Amino acid sequence: MKLHRRNILQLAAAAALPALSRTARAENYPARPITMIVPFAAGGPTDVLARLLAEHMGRTLGQNVIVEDVTGAAGSIGVGRVARAPADGYTLSIGHWSTHVVNGVIYKLPYDLLRDFAPIALLPSNPMMIVTGRTLPAKTLAELVAWIKQTPHVTIGTAGVGSGSHIAAVYFADRTGTQLQLVPYRGTDPALLDLMAGRIDMMFDQVSEAMARLRDGAIRAYAVTAKQRSPVAPDVPSVDEAGLPGLYINIWYGLWAPAGTPPDIIAKLNAAAMAALADPALQKRFADLGLTVPPPDQQSPQALGALQAAEIKKWWPIIKAAGIKAE
Repeated sequence: MKLHRRNILQLAAAAALPALSRTARAENYPARPITMIVPFAAGGPTDVLARLLAEHMGRTLGQNVIVEDVTGAAGSIGVGRVARAPADGYTLSIGHWSTHVVNGVIYKLPYDLLRDFAPIALLPSNPMMIVTGRTLPAKTLAELVAWIKQTPHVTIGTAGVGSGSHIAAVYFADRTGTQLQLVPYRGTDPALLDLMAGRIDMMFDQVSEAMARLRDGAIRAYAVTAKQRSPVAPDVPSVDEAGLPGLYINIWYGLWAPAGTPPDIIAKLNAAAMAALADPALQKRFADLGLTVPPPDQQSPQALGALQAAEIKKWWPIIKAAGIKAE
C-alpha cells in the first residue's frame, strides 16, 4: 500500500504529539498548585520539615505547594497515595528512612519503593542518639555496654514495631552482643517520659527530639549514630569516637514524585528544593530542629536514588533476620 507524502507527514506529526505534549507540560509547569503528601500527622517532624520546604519551594516555582497530611500504617498509606497519582509533578511524596526503606520489608506494600517513585532531592537528615536517664551509673558508651552485660533485664523503649528506635535497638544489641528487653510505646514522647521517670533504662531517639531534654539535663547522652558529631550537640561524641564504629543509623528525609514524571519537571522541582536548602534562614531553622543539611552535591535525584537503594540493601537483611513484622 502506497502512502502519499501528505499522509506520511500527518502520521509523523501524530507520532510527535505525545513528545510535544510532554515538552509543553514541562515548559509550562507548574500551572497550578502542587500537593506535597506528608504520611504522618500534622505537627510531627516530617510535617514541620514539609511546611518549611513547601513555603520556600512555592515562592521559587511561582505556585503554592500545599502540604496534605495522610496518616496510617506507619506512613505507607500516604506514600501509596503518591504511587497511584498521575506522573505530572503535581503530587509529591515527602518521607524518610522508615517510609521509603523500612516499610518495604515490614509491610506487604501495594507498590515498589524503587520502581514506583522518581527521586527528586535528598533533604536534611537526623541521626539517632543513645540516651538514658540521669541516674544510670554508666558515664560513657563503653561503660553502658559493660553495665548492660552485667545487668539482667535491661529495658529499652521504642516508638513501636518497625520504628527507627526499634530497629536501632535491635542493631545495637546485635553489634554489642547484649540482651535487651524491648518496651514498645505509641510514639517517642511517652517513652521519653518513662525514661526520665526511671521506668525504662535506655532508648534511641532522634537528635531533634532528644535535644530539649538533653539541654534541660533530664537525660544523659552517650553518642550520636553518625560518623561525625551533630552540629546541634557538639559535646556528644559520635559512635566512632565512643567505641562503636560503624553503628550508623541516620533518619534521612527525601522528596519523590511518581515514576514516569518527566525529567524536566523533576529538574525544576530539584532546583526549587535546592534553593530552599541553600537559604540561610531556612538552614538556621533546620539546625534549630537538629537537622543536618546534606552538601549540594548530595542533593540530586541521583544521590537520593543511590542512597535509598544502598539503605535497602543494608537494612532489609538486618530487619528480616530480626523477624520484625508489622503488627
